[in-house]
Amino acid sequence: MKKMISTILLGAMPLLASAAANHDHDHDGQAPVPVQGQSSVQQQNPVQGQATMQDQGMMDMPMMGNHGMEGMHGDDHDAAAGQPGDPAKVTNTVDITMDDAMRFTPDTIHVKAGQTVRFFLKNTGNMEHEMVIGSMAELKEHEKMMRMMPDMSMDHAEPNMASLAPGQEGGMVWKFDKAGTVDFACLMPGHMEAGMVGKVVVE
Repeated sequence: MKKMISTILLGAMPLLASAAANHDHDHDGQAPVPVQGQSSVQQQNPVQGQATMQDQGMMDMPMMGNHGMEGMHGDDHDAAAGQPGDPAKVTNTVDITMDDAMRFTPDTIHVKAGQTVRFFLKNTGNMEHEMVIGSMAELKEHEKMMRMMPDMSMDHAEPNMASLAPGQEGGMVWKFDKAGTVDFACLMPGHMEAGMVGKVVVE
């Protein structure tokens, strides 16, 4: 009987040794087999994935162009103020001077509805001035934004404005479509507040 038990134990020893070796090998650094069907995204570092999404969100944010004032003048004007005119269809020319007393001369202009008017402007002052056509509500809002950004470059042209350096001459062509009152002003910081405004009476 003892001989039979010894024979059985001797036969089982190679199997036990093999199982122990396999167990030790698992603890020696072999990567565990992933569960079938597990998403590769779930195995990624969640913090790293979050940062990637945030970076992508920053890239998708629109960048502010130039000085952030694009569209302040030009096409945003009140339709009642009129529209850019065709120089070939000018029927009236108005001379206006701008000076450092913060005044337009004249500051009240009379035109006929349907007329295309050429404004001939001259800056007789020692600082930059401009003439911008629009509704008073628009002009006040624009002037407020200009005051908030005094260093903003004005090196741009829009059909409803003319900006002149000291001693410079220039102008614009504008068509007044219907009767009413159209405002204009200098939107350089502080100029409108000082009274540099005027109006066009369209009859």
